[in-house]
Amino acid sequence: MPFPTDDPRRDCQQIARHLARVDFPWDTTRALELALFRTFASPRIGGLLHATGEFAARPQKRYDDTDLLVSEIIEEGFDSPRGRRAIARMNALHGRFRIANGDFLYVLSTFVFEPIRWNERFGWRRMSESEKFAWFWFWRQVGERMQIRDIPEAYDEFERYGRDYEAANFRYTDSNQRVALATRELFAGWFPALLRPLVRRGIHALLDPSLLAAFDLRPAPRWVVWTANAALRARARLLRCLPRRRRVQRRTQMPRADYPAGYRIESLGPPPVD
Repeated sequence: MPFPTDDPRRDCQQIARHLARVDFPWDTTRALELALFRTFASPRIGGLLHATGEFAARPQKRYDDTDLLVSEIIEEGFDSPRGRRAIARMNALHGRFRIANGDFLYVLSTFVFEPIRWNERFGWRRMSESEKFAWFWFWRQVGERMQIRDIPEAYDEFERYGRDYEAANFRYTDSNQRVALATRELFAGWFPALLRPLVRRGIHALLDPSLLAAFDLRPAPRWVVWTANAALRARARLLRCLPRRRRVQRRTQMPRADYPAGYRIESLGPPPVD
């Protein structure tokens, strides 16, 4: 059943935690991975990420650091001590670069809408309207604490901003492609070598035409697109029949090769450039 609430704004931290770490932990992670690909399609964002060299040199650590910072905020809440430290760390990392406010807004919009779109396609149940608004409001509050300006207060207006940004900015560059390929290879590397060609095709199957064009990637064969979508819908049907998860799944407690003894929030991300 959808998460009950009388006030999605007041309860947004609790609702976001429940959605991301109880009802839809796997789905939220996959959707935010797709959100990463969407940000790479903007030449300013993709170019900056490529220039840091992190995706080429340390893709797994780059992924883990981002995952941990985001997970700290979701699991603990943006006004908790650890949530505030995670946001402060993100602000410090971003503060090393000149990033346009419009680019910040777009990245924030992907964190709002990609999980909602994934849920509409592949969720074992659909988010309620209150849950969608709470998810939007949660990330809007995070954005304010990241000092992002002019965040729309209306859900529909923010979604429209993201679509307009994509129409105006998505286009191919070598940097976009290199960051996208490095990330694709990271994901493929999580699987045995025999399965990696299929994983690559599966990733292409989940990228829409605008992303494939921005990365100059070949579309997946139709049978792969059909199979990927059918498998994800079958997974959703199976989950409806299984007992509901009750305990919070904490990504901050997952083993990480780069952090065998744990991590400090202030040490996440690349070190300062001398």
